[in-house]
Amino acid sequence: MKYFIFTFLLSLCAFQAFAQNDSINVLEEVLLSSKKLEQFSTGQSLTTFTDSTFIKNDPLLTSFLNYNTPVYFKENGLGMVSSPSFRGTTAQQTAVVWNGININSQFNGQTDFNTLSIAGYDEVSVKPGGGSVLYGSGAIGGTIHLNNNLDFDPKHQHQVHFSYGSYNTYDARYGWKLSKNNWSVAIDLSRNQSENDYEYPDDKGKNRNGQFYQQALNTNIGYQINKKNTLKFYSQFIDGERHFSLIRKSDTKTKYQDINNRNLLEWERSFGKFLSVTRAAYLEERYKYFGNLSTQNYSFAEAKTYIGKYDLQYKPTSNSLINGIASYQNTQGKGSSLGNNKREVTSFSLLGKHQLSPKLTYDVAFRKEISHSYESPLLYSLGVIYDIASFYDLKLNFSKNFRMPTFNDLYWEGSGNTSLKAEQSHQVEVGNIFKFKNASINITGFYNDINDMIRWLPSNNSVWVPDNVDAVKTYGGELLADYSYTWSQQKLAFASTFSYTISENTETSKFLTYVPKTKITFSAIYEWHRWFLDYKFLYTGEVFTRTDNNSKYNLDAYTVSNLGAGFQLDKNNNKVIGIRTKNIFNKAYQSVENRYMPGFNLNFYITLNF
Repeated sequence: MKYFIFTFLLSLCAFQAFAQNDSINVLEEVLLSSKKLEQFSTGQSLTTFTDSTFIKNDPLLTSFLNYNTPVYFKENGLGMVSSPSFRGTTAQQTAVVWNGININSQFNGQTDFNTLSIAGYDEVSVKPGGGSVLYGSGAIGGTIHLNNNLDFDPKHQHQVHFSYGSYNTYDARYGWKLSKNNWSVAIDLSRNQSENDYEYPDDKGKNRNGQFYQQALNTNIGYQINKKNTLKFYSQFIDGERHFSLIRKSDTKTKYQDINNRNLLEWERSFGKFLSVTRAAYLEERYKYFGNLSTQNYSFAEAKTYIGKYDLQYKPTSNSLINGIASYQNTQGKGSSLGNNKREVTSFSLLGKHQLSPKLTYDVAFRKEISHSYESPLLYSLGVIYDIASFYDLKLNFSKNFRMPTFNDLYWEGSGNTSLKAEQSHQVEVGNIFKFKNASINITGFYNDINDMIRWLPSNNSVWVPDNVDAVKTYGGELLADYSYTWSQQKLAFASTFSYTISENTETSKFLTYVPKTKITFSAIYEWHRWFLDYKFLYTGEVFTRTDNNSKYNLDAYTVSNLGAGFQLDKNNNKVIGIRTKNIFNKAYQSVENRYMPGFNLNFYITLNF
């Protein structure tokens, strides 16, 4: 609560002050996190969604990304723990980056996407493939970027969104933006809650003890000192509680409470051909796990992370740039089963980009980390894009990436292994981009060789311990396509993704669990005057749930269809009402064994902009 009060008061202070993507031909000159992402994604796919698309979707990021990207999500029921997987890798090998800062948990090395709401972000970007040179540990399978953009164009905007639906589910969001007199402020409040007591389709049971809530406050403030100096402050506070669903009636009821507090201060400065950003960040994560609700006993853990980062860019010519980054991170963690431990990491990165000709651009980058907790390899990446024809670009990317051991891996009481090595991967991808007047197609092939994978296995005395035991190769292909056409007062748009993935343990020749070979998404939207109709489709292939690949325990492939409709109450699209119907064919499906998702359900929503 104190963080809500702090950020709210800070916002009031700012208010008082007021009262007084793939272009080959452009090298951006600003160091905003989203621009940095575009600059050094040469040879890789990058898909960006803006906040205008968020309102018509469910509030949790899991659902939004699951229906719009090739990323696979392993979800323990609606609103429960949700783990992403890029190209056959694990959730720990997916880096989640908030305004340029890696926010994966210090404890388990991943981000639970059902703790993240789409409210409060201006952009969400998805980049498959390696990214450890820029974003550090975990960026092996891919990166997901949550960005806020502060601009200083005069504006004063409010947005209110409310929805209500099945299982007594509420979603309330409020956003306020104000820019004036060299100041820019954006505040977003949201709360999502549900009794989550749905019946499983086909009389398979009921979701019991599944209630949850999540509330968040995002505060972003910018002050333009002059044309060459800008200060920015980003703050995010998330508070949530989930009762974990039961598999059987007789199971013990449990719940999980978590708090995430993130703060980032930036100073952007330009001088001559140089551009610098100095960052200071403070991240805090805390959780309590109640293993039996009939008692007040709980286990806990908390981590505090302090980050200092200096980013200097030099542009010697109009078609080249050089970028150096130095970073220091100090994490202090403690918990019921962790004791008190500290980790320090210092890193240095050197990046360069050069437009060799109007048709050919390449970038190259290196990174080295120094830590007493693990030995980090020298990381690198090389990306090339060649504009072969007006309608066709060819992309290539090579990279070496890594994932450091987590606090749980190193320090778990009675099981931690301080001798663990960092996971390493070598990967290559080839992309083909076809561009037409109203359509685009992106076809990518990839190969990833991962070594020293950390797995928890039983020891001789039956205690589970982590060790570097696995080597994995993943390979496959992805297709992204979109088409749109506008005529008269009508618009028709389609978007689709297709992914085929093989993820195999090279020592046992067994497929990894919970990695579907095939995933397909498709969406269509039709607009007529003020009316709109949208359809979403998801197909997820069969998955293994046992490491020995015993097909007896496989989860079946499934398809899910959602349908939505809405009406704009005014000509300027400032007032919208709509309905979302999900799983319209009432399919019984699960992405985790014995964790069924809801059948047919719906919600109504209204959005007001003024």
